[in-house]
Amino acid sequence: MAHPKSNGKVSSTLANLYARWRGRAPAAAALREAEEEAPDERLLQRIWEHQRLRRDQLKTLDGQSLRVLHPGFCNREAGPDFRGAVLQFPGELPRTGDVEIDLRPAGWRGHGHDRNRDYWNVVLHVVWDGEAQTRCALPTLALRSQLDSPLSELSLRFRHDVGPPGLLAGQCSAPLRGLPENVLREVLQQAALVRLQRKASEFAARARQVGWEQSLWEGLFGALGYKHNVWPMRRMAELLPLLEGKREKRSATFALQARFLGVSGLLPTDLSRARPSADSYLSRVWDHWWREREEFADLILPRGLWRLNGLRPANHPQRRLALAAHWLAADNVPDKLEQWFTSKIGDHQLEASLLKILQGKRDDFWSCHWTFRSARTRKPQPLLGAQRVTDLAVNVVLPWFWMRAVSGKSDGLQQTAEHRYFCWPRSQDNAVLRLARQRLLGGAHTRALRTAAMQQGLLQIVRDFCAHSNALCENCRFPELVRGLNLGVGKP
Repeated sequence: MAHPKSNGKVSSTLANLYARWRGRAPAAAALREAEEEAPDERLLQRIWEHQRLRRDQLKTLDGQSLRVLHPGFCNREAGPDFRGAVLQFPGELPRTGDVEIDLRPAGWRGHGHDRNRDYWNVVLHVVWDGEAQTRCALPTLALRSQLDSPLSELSLRFRHDVGPPGLLAGQCSAPLRGLPENVLREVLQQAALVRLQRKASEFAARARQVGWEQSLWEGLFGALGYKHNVWPMRRMAELLPLLEGKREKRSATFALQARFLGVSGLLPTDLSRARPSADSYLSRVWDHWWREREEFADLILPRGLWRLNGLRPANHPQRRLALAAHWLAADNVPDKLEQWFTSKIGDHQLEASLLKILQGKRDDFWSCHWTFRSARTRKPQPLLGAQRVTDLAVNVVLPWFWMRAVSGKSDGLQQTAEHRYFCWPRSQDNAVLRLARQRLLGGAHTRALRTAAMQQGLLQIVRDFCAHSNALCENCRFPELVRGLNLGVGKP
């Protein structure tokens, strides 16, 4: 399939147009005011959900160190803000419970949470600010001094970050359909650039804490977790300095697989008795893992941290951890990625060339099994497919290299990252993209979404504008801005 050519640059005709539009969205005021006043609870919820914190240095108001293994799932019903969080305090096993978020510690009693049975399972009270000597009914974490970036940046980032709108076509659908395709493509491209920069800034924030290479591993592992298992996969990446420390040189891939599966808590404890090949591999894994299980006992994740229901077999975290073991055993994946990024590669070869690096070698067991319990496949299956490589490219690899180039003040490498980002072939459709396409485009201009970046741009518009309105598009300025562009008003 042919893809439109792109030089990775935005034309001068519409230069910075989307950035100016975005400046008129509600977040612009938030950026100016964030340093002048405390954030609202909704912003604190987004910061907690995405863990934009110095995660290795968290301490509660009473001085206890805290490790967040999973921030929990956002609760839209009555009760605590997050359900099912998994936290670990020094010298204790991980505990599972709820998290409530307020501006001040006094909100716990002031809102009547202490008398409400819906809050009996809360294990952490997250607040914006509080004094160390404050008496608290339960462990309390104040975020003000523990953010990984300035509040103004996080305010701009997360005031756009809510779910997609309703099923009806938006009021911008008609004016967007009226745009010439090349103009619509320019708008989407500028929105996509905003999205690239946002993702890149998250890598920069994490790199300040753990270094560039470790931030890359955490991004790659997190992307393998999909939406339900991002945090346990990221936690596995955070443990890499400890898990790699005593890796054997012989059978390194298998040793890492056993260690990853053991520490993840995903290792089955009994044989299937019906799958000889799976039982043989599982027995080998346990023969290796039991010898070092005690050494890594403090790191083992609770199995309940993982969400396994509804997963496609190919996306099961057992198989993804097996792939990650191949990456680490190769011992040169970051170097190969550097070489890939700085080499001259044709646009139509980018996907295949990155896949060659990240796909991993054929695995005696995992190339023929989806999970420990699945039957042997009729023919070997790759550990990573082209579709997932596209997701890794636009969400991890290219934003990471773009930020490295910006930090190193290398305009040439920054342009390389942008060029590859804009010409990368489109990702497989999903529910969010289908909804965004229906909401904004009404099914028209499908050719404008022929690259992954154009899809990213569409999602960014939804976050920047649709997220601030309701299903009827009340008070949304985007339709007006698009109409102005149709009339030539939006042009510089």
